[in-house]
Amino acid sequence: MLLYTADDPAPNPRRVHLFLDAKGLEVPRVTLSLFAREHKAPEMLARNPRGQVPFLELDDGTVIAETISICRYLDELHPAPPMFGDSPLGRAQVDMWIRRVETALGQPVGLVWQHGHPMTAKLVAQIPAMAEASRVRALEAMIWFDTQLQGRDWLTDAPGMADIVLLTSLEFAEWIGLPVPEDMTALRAYLARATARFVRAGAAGVG
Repeated sequence: MLLYTADDPAPNPRRVHLFLDAKGLEVPRVTLSLFAREHKAPEMLARNPRGQVPFLELDDGTVIAETISICRYLDELHPAPPMFGDSPLGRAQVDMWIRRVETALGQPVGLVWQHGHPMTAKLVAQIPAMAEASRVRALEAMIWFDTQLQGRDWLTDAPGMADIVLLTSLEFAEWIGLPVPEDMTALRAYLARATARFVRAGAAGVG
């Protein structure tokens, strides 16, 4: 088993890294440089035609791509501690919150990165208006998550994969210039709590 990944601040690889840490798992890694476009090399595209990282290559050559799919597969192999819920309701709630984070916050943050950050200007035909509109959407999503986290510690009954997805989304948003506003006290407290729970002491962050 071999994990093809990238260094922080890439949020999708970071999700798998934090998941592995939370599970206490060690998986051999090949770290690719995104800025050197190593994930687009022919030998990488032969493994993962989407040309993205992370992806997991099994011993028989089978490849599992997409962050949540990788983590779900490893969670099935190593069920303790459960990161995707431990009941039908728990699993459904984790899936629900992952979907909410990815669509409400992750998508606009990604568009700000693509269309409004100088580091992507050479890779994408940027549309500044798209970046500005996405900034508004990202802020609206943060406001919504702030209201949802008032009076609760985690997105679900126990800390798990949904929280890793939200944590890494907020980290990356801050890295590209979209920090959680000071007045969103519930979301800021959650960010501190999730960082303390999932980020190992001394581990590289994105702030």
